[in-house]
Amino acid sequence: MAHRRVISSDDHVFEPADLWTSRVEAKFRDRAPHVVHRAEDDTDWWVCDGLIGASGGSGGSQMGMRFENPEKMSFADSMDNVRPGAYIPEARIADMDADGIDVALLYPSQGLLLYGHPDSELLTVLCHAYNSWLAEFCGAFPDRLKGIAMLDIDDVQSGIHEMERCAKLGLVGAMISVYPAEQKSYDRPMYEPLWAAAQDLDLPLSLHLATNRPGSGYIDEGTLETIDYPALVNVDHWVRMSLARLILSGVFERYPKLQIGSIEQEVSWASHFLERLDYTYTQRPQHGAYRFTEDMLPSDYFHRNVFISFQEDALGIRDRQLIGIDNLLWGSDYPHPECTFPRSQQILDEILSECSEEERAKIVGGNTARIYHLDA
Repeated sequence: MAHRRVISSDDHVFEPADLWTSRVEAKFRDRAPHVVHRAEDDTDWWVCDGLIGASGGSGGSQMGMRFENPEKMSFADSMDNVRPGAYIPEARIADMDADGIDVALLYPSQGLLLYGHPDSELLTVLCHAYNSWLAEFCGAFPDRLKGIAMLDIDDVQSGIHEMERCAKLGLVGAMISVYPAEQKSYDRPMYEPLWAAAQDLDLPLSLHLATNRPGSGYIDEGTLETIDYPALVNVDHWVRMSLARLILSGVFERYPKLQIGSIEQEVSWASHFLERLDYTYTQRPQHGAYRFTEDMLPSDYFHRNVFISFQEDALGIRDRQLIGIDNLLWGSDYPHPECTFPRSQQILDEILSECSEEERAKIVGGNTARIYHLDA
């Protein structure tokens, strides 16, 4: 059997506090993310400006535990137990080789929760620091490690400038909040320059799980220590709302080359979502609604402009023809407790067992290479 190029979309990068804080402007250094040890249970926690974030358990200390000792899984753990591949490039490459991964797209891990911080100025500075560090991290193995920038777009022009800087640094995509505050939803004219810039740069944008901005209605004060499981079960609500607003407001009609992806929110919701999009557009009253000037349905824009990453969604794979083979991207979610490492190949064989060789090649790497121009 011919070798398939396997490209994984991972929540990967863990950065020790001293590296992160050393890059933050002096004005914000005392408020920057840092690790706090909790003596009563010997665990370490990321803290940013007094807000508790993730612990070692979610940052890479329990990879593979769900296969062997699921009863011992916990979000709380010591940073000393974090696997080196979560923060050392050479160790990451070794783990990729062991897991059959050719190229990894790297999303933040601890940094995701920073989107919940209410201070936009602080978030902007932290994104800038992280992006600079990420470019250096990927630079160790530029053909195999591909970075996805963090953007704060509360100030759209500031976000555009950072996106342009990151493109020059060699980062291959950028992520924005999966759902902004309600008064700043993505169907508003304020974002038109952002969509235009992303299209001009040919830089895909991502909507990642757990990156809601304050005021969006999603666990604004939650932490991974007190997870809201009902909210986690229904987490695809937020990406569906953002995608629906983008599609139904004509963003993809105005910017036909813009690519926007749903990251780590699985895919089985998409078949129902597509049916509802078209039904609502064609069967509901049209007064006050945006109408496409092109002879296209909302689902057509989804298939052309939207991509979705997943881990183990067998139900979504069953509906792959409805969702679109060209829209599906697999990721291992390394180094989180729920990641597929070190059994990625076994899991892929199981969930893609009904796929043709062509379908599998697209899902495990071909679509990612095309969208992110990895073969350019």
